[in-house]
Amino acid sequence: MKPLMLIALCLSLGGCGVVAAPCRVGSGALKAVPLVGHVAAAPTDACADVIDPDSVSKS
Repeated sequence: MKPLMLIALCLSLGGCGVVAAPCRVGSGALKAVPLVGHVAAAPTDACADVIDPDSVSKS
């Protein structure tokens, strides 16, 4: 029972980061493209910033 409570606590505290993770991963993959990566990643960065505005990883 204790492990389930710990998992529930972690998910409730880090929920926004978990939901924003696909946007951040997609953004990171797009930024790997030479020359146009950062421009192409702008929408996914905006998506992640809307979901989780207090994130630590600002690129």
